[in-house]
Amino acid sequence: MTAEWTKQIPQSAQEYLENRRLDEVECIISDLPGIARGKAVPATKFTRQKYFHLPNSIFFQTITGDWSDAAGAEGFTEPDMILKPDYSTATAAPWTGDWTLQIIHDAYDRKDQPIPFSPRNVLKRVCKLYEDQGWKPIVAPEMEFYLVARNIDPAKPIEPMMGRSGRPAAARQAYSMTAVDEFGPVIDDIYDFAEAQGFEIDGITQEGGAGQLEINLRHGSPVKLADEVFYFKRLIREAALRHDCFATFMAKPIAGEPGSAMHIHHSVMDIETGKNIFTGPAGGETDAFFTFIGGLQKHLPEAIPLLAPYVNSYRRYVKDHAAPINLEWGRDNRTTGIRVPISDTEARRIENRVAGMDCNPYLGIAASLAAGYLGLMNEERPSKQFRGDAYEGEGDFPRTLGEALDVMDGATALGEVLGPEFLRVYSIVKRTEYEEFLNVISPWEREHLLLNA
Repeated sequence: MTAEWTKQIPQSAQEYLENRRLDEVECIISDLPGIARGKAVPATKFTRQKYFHLPNSIFFQTITGDWSDAAGAEGFTEPDMILKPDYSTATAAPWTGDWTLQIIHDAYDRKDQPIPFSPRNVLKRVCKLYEDQGWKPIVAPEMEFYLVARNIDPAKPIEPMMGRSGRPAAARQAYSMTAVDEFGPVIDDIYDFAEAQGFEIDGITQEGGAGQLEINLRHGSPVKLADEVFYFKRLIREAALRHDCFATFMAKPIAGEPGSAMHIHHSVMDIETGKNIFTGPAGGETDAFFTFIGGLQKHLPEAIPLLAPYVNSYRRYVKDHAAPINLEWGRDNRTTGIRVPISDTEARRIENRVAGMDCNPYLGIAASLAAGYLGLMNEERPSKQFRGDAYEGEGDFPRTLGEALDVMDGATALGEVLGPEFLRVYSIVKRTEYEEFLNVISPWEREHLLLNA
């Protein structure tokens, strides 16, 4: 390793390459769904380049690969963006056949201004608003996902993977160590890949669904944690493929089973004092604690398309299936959309349980922080603490993608925080996807309407 830039990469990446010859660098950036886009270049070429180009149209593409009419007044000319490496994100790609690093890049235009609809730039924009107030937001995401049998036929229902015992994974085994052992070889590879990439896993548990697991990450910087979730999705998929199964982050992959969430824990630190602003000098809950909750309650309904980005996402919000149906808040209450976990006063935090694991991690975290920020700035007061089973109440956020997009389009304050140009592009792309979905006739419709309607 003689290239000057390798001195800027994390220690874990340097150790991965120790006494080895770097073959390739994957220059990547997240698109709106959270898919890694970019170029793989020989290491010798990467050493000679300070940046590379991709057309801005990667942010106008739908999840199906079609194009939305989001280019704006200049028309669909596909101008190149300038993508600059963030060397602090360099990490191994340990599943490849040669010695490869992945490096996340940031997107700029020709005037060196951040591309406003690049998801990582959106999150950076929100974090900067906190920093301007002397605050540092801290987050800790939880990632739920399913390990399922290989499925190459979209018409066939998704089924749980075959466990080590030779039996399909069974549901309703939450927190079972035996159930975790069923997926031992896949989990071993997840740990090995994570270690090679320098990621610290806080724990892996079996969730309530058949073949459903949860990985918790240590708290930290929102951008750093979003980078890790972005990397982890690929890491987990690669580990699953080694064992003849798929990892899916769909919000609701299997009918009758719980959906998969990306719960987001938040706290906010005063940069000058290093103290949690949710906790007062005597250890009590501060006004900031309550107004952050108030902001989530008021503005998360406007941000639902960022937390639940696909038609499938709304199938997760089902009563008594481990996902919230409203934005009540409660202490240590997993039926509410906003939960205050048990913690000591220094670690006091607020958990958003609404986000699905299918969301782009940069955008899901940005939306949640934006809602909390508006609550802090506007001193939004929350509703009374909810006690009991919140599933007995009514829903208070949109339950279909079309309705959610209508609400988001009217969100002026949220748009100013996330960026009006970003919200414009995102809405157009999602509406294009929604129209594509409406052109598909489902098996349910054929079964029940063909001869009965």
